[in-house]
Amino acid sequence: MLSFYFQELMRSLPYFLEGAWMTIAVSGLSLLAGTLIGFVCGIIRAGRNKLLRAIIGIWVDLIRGTPFLVQVFIIFFILPSAGIELEAFPAAVIALTNLTASFICEIVASGIIAVPKGQSEAATASGLSNYQQLRYIVLPQAMRTIVPPLVGQYVLLVKDSSVVSAIGVVDITRVGWLTVQRVPEGLMVFGLVGLLYFAICYPLINLSGYLERRMTIVNTKL
Repeated sequence: MLSFYFQELMRSLPYFLEGAWMTIAVSGLSLLAGTLIGFVCGIIRAGRNKLLRAIIGIWVDLIRGTPFLVQVFIIFFILPSAGIELEAFPAAVIALTNLTASFICEIVASGIIAVPKGQSEAATASGLSNYQQLRYIVLPQAMRTIVPPLVGQYVLLVKDSSVVSAIGVVDITRVGWLTVQRVPEGLMVFGLVGLLYFAICYPLINLSGYLERRMTIVNTKL
């Protein structure tokens, strides 16, 4: 019986690969958009404007303090009542982008705040503008602190993307749920699901470890 289930599972492998591609597409778009938004918000959150810092702080706490599944449901099921109807794919990308941006915002803000204030004071004394200070002095130093957890957040993003299967996005998890109805061997089916997620995340895990070691060496030399 197990051999029969295994053969059936192998026949479904092309669908799992399509699901893997969907996972990569959703995660990749969310990663790019979330990184851009997160960096901008992180810079503002580490800035001097108290009002903007407070607004972004409320947004970050709200997103980080509520279940991601609830956020996905609000975007996909609740927004249509306000006249905003989205297909499953863009709704998933928006939800993941929002989640990713909130975490990256805090990572970037923490990295900027960790840069000694004396660096900015020296740059001001040298006649550099705020933009020049940020670009040439603050951010290059902050990146040593930002990069390792940033890549680690990308790994979490890929894993969190499994939640969007709840609104019909045919990713790896969704294909697994559909397959297990035909191949009632849950360990075998979701073992394959886990392996595919691992295959996507493993390069990012290695990259995160490498960058962390690299940044540690750089910081030690400095």
